[in-house]
Amino acid sequence: MKTALSVLKIVVSAGLLTLLLSRTDGRALLSQFAHMSWRWTAAALVAYTAMLATSAWRWRLLLQTQEIDVRLGHLTKSFLVATFFNNFLPSNIGGDVIRIADTAPHTGSKTLATTVILVDRLVGLLALLGVGAAASAIAASSGIQLVGVRYLWIALVVLIAGMLFALGHPDFMARLVRTVVEKSGRAASLQQRGENLLLGLGRFRDKPSSLVTAFAGALLVQGLLVVFYLCAARSLAVPFPVLAACVIVPVSLAVQMVPLSINGFGVREAVFAAFFQSLGLSVSSALALSLGAAAFIMVFSLAGGVVFLFRQQTTLDSQVSAA
Repeated sequence: MKTALSVLKIVVSAGLLTLLLSRTDGRALLSQFAHMSWRWTAAALVAYTAMLATSAWRWRLLLQTQEIDVRLGHLTKSFLVATFFNNFLPSNIGGDVIRIADTAPHTGSKTLATTVILVDRLVGLLALLGVGAAASAIAASSGIQLVGVRYLWIALVVLIAGMLFALGHPDFMARLVRTVVEKSGRAASLQQRGENLLLGLGRFRDKPSSLVTAFAGALLVQGLLVVFYLCAARSLAVPFPVLAACVIVPVSLAVQMVPLSINGFGVREAVFAAFFQSLGLSVSSALALSLGAAAFIMVFSLAGGVVFLFRQQTTLDSQVSAA
């Protein structure tokens, strides 16, 4: 099954990229990369750094809601490593596994650490869809028509309804968890995990102000990501209206979460191409921006690889010293 899914991801990514590249002026695309502005590239990386720092702060806030305090520096390094794994492993959840492993010793429970990451993801997705939906409404009122934006509103309403239901009906969630545990045939091993999950959700429900603050942080994260793409567009001399960016960037990020491609390659470019064409812009510009921004992020995430290697070496040295 895993092999079949991996093959499917490769086929989807390669197929979409091949199709889009066949509709692109290769020389014009290469020329945009050859003449990119290093000043704007640096500005894009600064915006991405600020986004990562804000994300680490939000993660710390959610942990504090669970009465767990972890140093911001530790979480920032963990986020860097997670970013590296997200970009260099053919998986959309590799980074989350790193984050869970890094905080489980502090939470005393992998289930609780997973709950925090899950809520962090959901708050981030809520902000992402919110920014995109709000920007699409403003763009429409300004005469900028973008394809498929109604799906943003549908996804936003479904997500809000689901989160409110889960947080507002703890008894139902408790019964659901118990039913899953009982039917699993591993009640003894899963009972504690179910209790930790309910405990974590209960603490989030009892501290709504923390969730509101985390949501504000998530909005800032989305804003910084839009700024990152706008700077990348300036670097590559790609026309990219601000309102359009506020819609296209969230949609592309949301689509990348669907595990049907290799790290979003192909799917992300198809989203940019579809939106750019609806704006009367070229597929070449869409590919230049999408691939260029992805390259900037991959270069940035190499710092996470360095942190990971240093951390591994430190652990090895400690083990040798103890021996």
